[in-house]
Amino acid sequence: MAHRDIVVIGASRGALAVLRKLVAGLAPDLGASVCIVLHIGRHHSILPELLSRAGPLKASHPQQGERMERGRIYIAPPDRHMVVRDGQFRLLDTAAENFARPAADPLFRSAAAEYRKRVVGVVLSGDLDDGAAGLAAIRARGGYAVVQRPDDSEAPSMPRSALAAAGADAVAGPDDLPQVLHAAVQGAAPREEHPMTNRPDLDREAQLGESLTVLPEQLDEIGERSALTCPSCNGVLWRMYDERPLRYRCHTGHAFSSLTLEEATEQSAEDAVWGAIRAVHERIIFARERQRWAERAGNDVEKAVEQARIDENEKLAEILRSATRAQEP
Repeated sequence: MAHRDIVVIGASRGALAVLRKLVAGLAPDLGASVCIVLHIGRHHSILPELLSRAGPLKASHPQQGERMERGRIYIAPPDRHMVVRDGQFRLLDTAAENFARPAADPLFRSAAAEYRKRVVGVVLSGDLDDGAAGLAAIRARGGYAVVQRPDDSEAPSMPRSALAAAGADAVAGPDDLPQVLHAAVQGAAPREEHPMTNRPDLDREAQLGESLTVLPEQLDEIGERSALTCPSCNGVLWRMYDERPLRYRCHTGHAFSSLTLEEATEQSAEDAVWGAIRAVHERIIFARERQRWAERAGNDVEKAVEQARIDENEKLAEILRSATRAQEP
């Protein structure tokens, strides 16, 4: 098996200690570039300093256009997607994917499109399902997939989602990850063959995901318009033709795998119910003000009408509140 020379890692909650243990076990002469996305949002990151101290390889945030070097660790900077193209890094302020920027999927997709069989993809502990679609793209292009054992993960959702979407060539606990990664770089045989797909939409999506402006007809090439709307911008969502895993994109660039979209729609539904409760409460408050006005005016008929409105809306508010209680775990 040919040597693999680019490692891409997606990580989130519970993965910091795993990353430190992983880089501590890497050899100084590792013949690969290591690219890491940790979900940090806009927050200042000292991860390069932490990982540089943890192991023998230097870690840094890459600069726009910086060329990759073997034996280096590159970490996505705050609030930027990190992708690879022509041996260089591109740092993008395009829309969040799976509610994250930086996100793992853009890096994984770009590496799969650019380096194909030379890629090792790794998904570590984290919530929801970022990295699942990207790992499936890596395996579809002949790359090697490593997933942290869910039972050994503080947040097992990302590893479980990756396994469900892509399977894995190796599943390992934190103590075994350095050895597994070295074996993958040196050409370990995959657990099962995933033939190269001829579908152009995987690479096409990688290209569109790096664009600031995407036309609807371009998304028509890689997906079909759905009845769902984007929870971030309320635009139309396209359901991707490639369903490993099921996922969606809008023309402004937001992208969601199914678990992340489910979380978003659940939150939207809950917000809508609470909005309805607020509107009903305002009707009750307004009815009580009109009732006091009718009482001061000595109008018993209007006073009774307003009381009926109050009773009706209090019943409606209770029904809505019971709906929110039903959604509680």
